[in-house]
Amino acid sequence: MYTAHPGRYEQMPYRRTGRSGLKLPALSLGLWHNFGPDRPVETQRAILRRAFDLGITHFDLANNYGPPPGAAESAFGEALKVELRPYRDEMVISTKAGYLMWDGPYGEWGSRKYLLSSLEQSLSRMGLEYVDVFYSHRPDPDTPLEETMGALHSAVQQGKALYVGVSNYSPEQTREAARILAGLGTPLLIHQPRYSMLDRRPEETGLLDALDELQVGSIVYSPLEQGLLTSRYLDGIPEGSRAASDSPFLTAEKVTPELVGHLRALNGIAAARGQSLAQMALAWVLRGGRVTSALVGASSPQQLEDSVAAIGNLDFSDDELSRIDEIVRAAAG
Repeated sequence: MYTAHPGRYEQMPYRRTGRSGLKLPALSLGLWHNFGPDRPVETQRAILRRAFDLGITHFDLANNYGPPPGAAESAFGEALKVELRPYRDEMVISTKAGYLMWDGPYGEWGSRKYLLSSLEQSLSRMGLEYVDVFYSHRPDPDTPLEETMGALHSAVQQGKALYVGVSNYSPEQTREAARILAGLGTPLLIHQPRYSMLDRRPEETGLLDALDELQVGSIVYSPLEQGLLTSRYLDGIPEGSRAASDSPFLTAEKVTPELVGHLRALNGIAAARGQSLAQMALAWVLRGGRVTSALVGASSPQQLEDSVAAIGNLDFSDDELSRIDEIVRAAAG
């Protein structure tokens, strides 16, 4: 029987989420692509155990995570039942709905019918009475935002979610979502955008400014840019990597010799800081405290340990930030 490490809260920083009372670990575990039936069950559970022992209390899921869709929630539910159940109240468990889950006109997007039906299915797969955070995974161009936000509010009113969030919403959509939710009496807790050293859209579009103004938290996904901001691509495209596969998320065409050169330059800055490139990339999104938490994935407990080591140095000098910006601008062409 698993017993959590007694010192699990000694090293991990916890940051308050917006103006709520909820604190999240600086690093959270995302169960996106490593918790399907193609991965050994014991490896999955070893990652979950190690995450919790390292102070990662937040486990981020979505209805479509796996593959196949639903598999990650089922795997997490089994691990919770077998090993982690005694620690449920020490955990923040989130899920989302918005992408395709079943056939027909009610199997995706943001209608009330889809969101609340999906939440019921997610709770069933995980064996939970409620999730801590329920997200609208993406905005729906054909459903009034009042309906989508009303469904999130209903999830809270029904006791099936404690907080609500949005993901992939623009600054304008986020402001309107926050306004609607405030009127219903269910505050918008958090936004989950994509953000990394190589993807500055939350800065460039004003999303981070909007979240600051609204006092809404943020948890960023893909801070390692699908693995580009790790040591894997410093010598080109290795066998077995995401870029070497048929993954739509990182294609071989993107990993040009010029980009590899820029990644090596970033790695040089990281080495001077005593960090790996991945550790510096995580530290960069967490710098200054504007981001509440960064989502990391892991294919092994060791990979997770390497990510968590990033919290040892979250500060950057002005010169380091300037040099990183210069390299990123050159990489963008």
